[in-house]
Amino acid sequence: MARKNTLQAHERRTRALMTAPMAAFGVLLVALPLIYVLCTSLVTGGKFQFGMPLTLANYKALLREDYLKVFANSLQLAFFTTVISLLVGYPFGYCMARAPRKWKALLMMLVIIPFWTSALVRIYGWKILLQANGPVNGVLRSLGLIQKNIKFLGSYGSVLLAMVYCLISFMILPCHNAVDKMDFTLVEASRDLGASPVRAFLTVTLPLTMPGILAGCVLVFVPSMGLFFISDLLGGAKTLLLGNLIKNELMQARNWPMGATLSIAMLLFTFAFILIYKKVTGAKNLGGIR
Repeated sequence: MARKNTLQAHERRTRALMTAPMAAFGVLLVALPLIYVLCTSLVTGGKFQFGMPLTLANYKALLREDYLKVFANSLQLAFFTTVISLLVGYPFGYCMARAPRKWKALLMMLVIIPFWTSALVRIYGWKILLQANGPVNGVLRSLGLIQKNIKFLGSYGSVLLAMVYCLISFMILPCHNAVDKMDFTLVEASRDLGASPVRAFLTVTLPLTMPGILAGCVLVFVPSMGLFFISDLLGGAKTLLLGNLIKNELMQARNWPMGATLSIAMLLFTFAFILIYKKVTGAKNLGGIR
């Protein structure tokens, strides 16, 4: 009995020593900065200092029409990005999961390879492709589809295209994971019972892969509200998103309290979105695993 207690005590000490570095990392590099941002959002007139009066004036300012318009634009772009990513990413993830082993590895590489390069560099590549005298306009002119160059840059469509390009992998991977773990004998049983391929998909495949679909929607929707560099490079001043607004408040207007307030609002929205996902699916994480 004494030996068992000694082993348990040793195990607890070992577990504590193993978790201490991560706990310190979380406190110093995550919790404390977030607390500082929260405190900064509760003051006016500059960065937070001890003794400054706290106020909710910045949070009340979020109800201004210009801020609400930016929130609405961000939500709209995030919605369209998520829908297009789902329409393209789910079939790709499905086919990748059902492909032969030798092709599955190749398709997975095609999804992962873009992560080897900075997203900023890839967006500059799209900027070159879409510029007035770029390859896209050149191909369209050579095919006789246009007479003069189309101005792609500075448009809503170019920002949406780049958003989908940057985030579609986060839709493909959860969908592939969900389809890959699905028991396809259930689909075969439904077909044996007379269900058509479409009905079998809607009644068996789609419900079983829904956790992966919802996980992909969260992983695409949330980041698409904060990727300010995409709208800066491809949308110009015409597409102002929440991420751009936070950057402008901090870097141009030097309004640290308002920038911190917008950051906290975005963080709370993210938490709420993830909690709704977990409540709906009962999943423990964004992989759709129960």
